[in-house]
Amino acid sequence: MNRDDFPILNSGVIYFDNGATTFKPKCVVEAVKAYYEDYTANAHRGDYDNSLRVDKMYEEVRNKVRNLINAEKDEEIVYTKGTTESINMVVFGYLAKKLKKGDEVLLSKSEHASNVLPWIILQEKIGIVIKYIPLREDFSLNDDLIEDMINEKTKVISLAHVTNVIGDVRNLQKIGDICKKHNLLFIVDAAQSIGHLKVDVQECNVSFLAFSAHKMLGPTGIGVLYGKYDLLKEMDPLTYGGGMNAFFEADCSYELKDVPWKFEAGTQNIAGVIGMGRAIDYILEIGFDKIHQHEMKLKNLAIQELKKIPNIKIYNEKTESGIVTFNIDKVFSQDTAVFLNRFKIAVRSGNHCAKILKDEIGITNTCRASFYLYNTEEEVMALVAALKRQDEVYDHII
Repeated sequence: MNRDDFPILNSGVIYFDNGATTFKPKCVVEAVKAYYEDYTANAHRGDYDNSLRVDKMYEEVRNKVRNLINAEKDEEIVYTKGTTESINMVVFGYLAKKLKKGDEVLLSKSEHASNVLPWIILQEKIGIVIKYIPLREDFSLNDDLIEDMINEKTKVISLAHVTNVIGDVRNLQKIGDICKKHNLLFIVDAAQSIGHLKVDVQECNVSFLAFSAHKMLGPTGIGVLYGKYDLLKEMDPLTYGGGMNAFFEADCSYELKDVPWKFEAGTQNIAGVIGMGRAIDYILEIGFDKIHQHEMKLKNLAIQELKKIPNIKIYNEKTESGIVTFNIDKVFSQDTAVFLNRFKIAVRSGNHCAKILKDEIGITNTCRASFYLYNTEEEVMALVAALKRQDEVYDHII
């Protein structure tokens, strides 16, 4: 699908590491290039033509993000470096002053480090209690048990929409309704879903949502924090400096700008914002339904064919995303990845930043093939053909 838009594919690489980052279509590259070559200026700093043009484009992307996730207003969209920074801003800029010792936060053991480590640090700092929602036998989230875990000390549920190893798609509507019923904050890590599935923050009662542009065909180093307006008003910035203050004086009096600009100190990744806006356009032109159907077609083919190969263990056969996590029996995952690289097949190996998932699946490292809109059935069959030659693994890597 749309392979001609991705010149990097001309190298012959079979790229199945889309969960880590995605390729960039020509239109995104050209949008970034145009900013650097044709109208470079800072945002919200000048009164000349190029600067005013940048201001307009910079804020138009905020509106595109708002429409993408169905936020209530543009001011609920904050530009960040990416998902990691966004979640840290929520944990340390808002919840560090709202939670107290003994308050409970519900996570799962299949979360990415970005949605576990900040909570661990907050637990260390103020004594919150982290509890993990159990997983089912297929390692998907058992959302039927969430209400049983809620008590008067429960304050937050923080989960990925789609996990980056198992690839299970969480029912945001169901969990959001639970949060509304019990007056809990609902934080969503949308890094693995934003370029693949439609997200509606209002319908799903999402309090805060984070994502990175580079996982949805956009540039690296730019992302978004969405927050309900009233929550963002109460949140403190983690960074102070130019562009986010209304004034400051020698007597130490100061006033910060309103939401969202008080969170955007210094010069932002303007080229990244513009590239992200073009990536959003590109994805919407194709359509989420078409993207998801294509990914599932590839995943179903991969599962069907991999199950025919001896010694292949698949960890997430039934999840509804384009992620296949597997190992060759008795072969270290990195050795498998190095072997596949000989065939120009790129997969991810290791713990995938989900380091406590091993408690559930019983193994530390796996291989992950994650599909996206430009992958093909022929590429899937190339992966299958390579894994059929598993007896040659150590001939290749030694």
